[in-house]
Amino acid sequence: MEINEKLLKPYNAKDTEDRIYKLWEESGFFNPDVCVEKGIIDKDAKPFTIIMPPTNANGSLHAGHGLVMTIEDIIIRYKRMRGYKTLWLPGLDHAGFETQIVYEKKLEKEGRSRFGMDKRELYQEILDFTLNNSKNIKDQIKKIGASCDWTREKFTLDPDIVQTVYKTFKKLYTDDLVYRGERIVSWCSKHQTSFSDLEILDEERIDNFYYLKYGPFIIATSRPETKFGDKYIVMHPDDTRYSTYTHGQTIDLEWINGPITATVIKDELVDMKFGTGVMTITPWHDATDFEIAEKHKLDKEQIIDEMGKLLPIAGEFAGIHINKARPLIIEKLKNKNLVEKIEENYKHTVRTCYKCNTIIEPQIKNQWFVKMKPLAEKVLEKINNEEITYIPEHYKKITINWLNDIKDWNISRQIVWGISIPAKICKNCAHGMADVDNTITTCSKCGSEVKQDNDTFDTWFSSGQWPFASLGYPDNIDFKNFYPTSVMETAGEIIFFWVSRMIMLGLYITDKLPFKTVYLHGLVLDAKGLKMSKSKGNVIDPLVLTEKYGTDAFRMGMVVGNTPGTSLSLSEDKIRAYRNFANKVWNITRFVLDNTKDIKHDDNFTNYSQLEKEKLIPEIDNLIREITKEMDEYKFYLVAEKIYHYVWDRFADVIIEESKVIFEGTNEQEKESRKQFLLGTLAKIIKILHPFTPFVTEEIWSMLGNNKKLLMVEKWPFDKTQGKPNDN
Repeated sequence: MEINEKLLKPYNAKDTEDRIYKLWEESGFFNPDVCVEKGIIDKDAKPFTIIMPPTNANGSLHAGHGLVMTIEDIIIRYKRMRGYKTLWLPGLDHAGFETQIVYEKKLEKEGRSRFGMDKRELYQEILDFTLNNSKNIKDQIKKIGASCDWTREKFTLDPDIVQTVYKTFKKLYTDDLVYRGERIVSWCSKHQTSFSDLEILDEERIDNFYYLKYGPFIIATSRPETKFGDKYIVMHPDDTRYSTYTHGQTIDLEWINGPITATVIKDELVDMKFGTGVMTITPWHDATDFEIAEKHKLDKEQIIDEMGKLLPIAGEFAGIHINKARPLIIEKLKNKNLVEKIEENYKHTVRTCYKCNTIIEPQIKNQWFVKMKPLAEKVLEKINNEEITYIPEHYKKITINWLNDIKDWNISRQIVWGISIPAKICKNCAHGMADVDNTITTCSKCGSEVKQDNDTFDTWFSSGQWPFASLGYPDNIDFKNFYPTSVMETAGEIIFFWVSRMIMLGLYITDKLPFKTVYLHGLVLDAKGLKMSKSKGNVIDPLVLTEKYGTDAFRMGMVVGNTPGTSLSLSEDKIRAYRNFANKVWNITRFVLDNTKDIKHDDNFTNYSQLEKEKLIPEIDNLIREITKEMDEYKFYLVAEKIYHYVWDRFADVIIEESKVIFEGTNEQEKESRKQFLLGTLAKIIKILHPFTPFVTEEIWSMLGNNKKLLMVEKWPFDKTQGKPNDN
């Protein structure tokens, strides 16, 4: 076999990767239908499906995306080589609030604001921005080597996706699983929208902690600005310190703006160990207080407006932002001798907007909520019946705990960008009605005139339907052929906000679990183990690393040592080391081909020497058998490391060095045996490396003589049905 001229030069990823990816795309083999049509995969082959977590179409690929693309591509390439009818469906996410914030920053630079714009005009501008940026994202995904089927690409705002989301909303409404009501929500006064929990950052802060005199009681708070409307004093019914007080008892006392009458409420929600064991409640601005007020049918009064300013109930402080009002309020309380003491350096957790760090201000608002308990109960049954596998397994317990304690889900967002909620709201009684067909003109409760709901869906509501919506539920042939999907691989940090909701909504709509295996990876951290952020200046751009060291090196660096669910510290030194590995594989190939010019590999060769027959061939075949089992168990971190060590420490450092001695000798039978072994083993190495380092292996495969197919559709060198390695 003549050595290819390319091998005479060092491996150059820049000259290889774009050309190889184009070759893959033009082959059509990313598409399972093409693989069947061309006889690559049997038409009755078992399907294997991954739905790509839709990438935000508003920015650039980050290290976390790089990890997702790497792991999922490893899975897909392996399953494709194993003969499965593999579909990896790519997608982009409109990303609701996230994208709108990115665009708002652009508007700020232009001296504009979304609050002064026509909603339709703003929506169109964001749409144009998103679509223009989507090509950039897709090109970056390709740079990672993703072998996804671009002919099936979906966008979360595609008309068919939107219609599916609408139908789900309608079904939930019809089944009495979605309702519109006044409940406490998490509100950002800067961005003027309610949030899901994912968009809230728990931040540790140090503030003053105030002990205030409330009649005969001492109450403790870090937020005196909320206390103007407090007229209920709540205590635990078992707290012996307050046993002389009875539920419903009234007490006259002096408060911030004058005398009030307070009512005693006994409730088990009070933490007897916190502060003095008694508390006043502000139902409009605290979730626990709201729950107590709902239970006892107490009044609720708004103290702070949606801009974070005090309302007229605050008297002289009305119109002042709460941050400025706090010291003024305390000064007044001191003058009235209502401050018992002030504890400084009080460390506590504050809920803030993850984009602007504004303190989240709970507000009672009329929003759409999904009743989660009925949906969660069905999922819990499936989990308890072992119908869902979690990798790593501890996420199973975490999910069960969350589902058992699940709260109703606010799906309303006060933003322009996203899927509009198809509903009408009564102008008189505020009753909400799902109206997918836009036919409702009067309120079903009071007969009054209605208006269109101006809110949009929480992004997680639409993306929670991604597995079945992207496959064209219910009538598309892809839904029938590829649903349920095989595995959902994504970040562990969104186990509740996305994964669990996909399971709930998928089971609810299709009566089937959307996937039966959940593979969760951890965060990608910097070399020091710190979370990446622009403010820290430690963000690692995966495309900078692929440009510098090659994509194969980046992929190996993302996988080796990366156990599921644990965070990965990513350093440039690590990626550089795996560039050396790619070069090692290239040099090994050069040696093998240079020393086997005179022969052609014979699959049926039997005249091996005792060493090859009894040790070397069983060694590589046992390795392949072992890693095949581990690939099926999603232990890619182990497989990558084992292949690395066999190639470098065993094949290169020992077997090739032994071969040099054999080739210098005079025993022709030993030479022939070793040449056949080297050629056969090199082919096996290139195959088992391909899912991890697809570019360099595909390039080498084209040099190995009589190979008629692309490596990406070659058979994995282990045929499970035969129970032995497959050299073909």
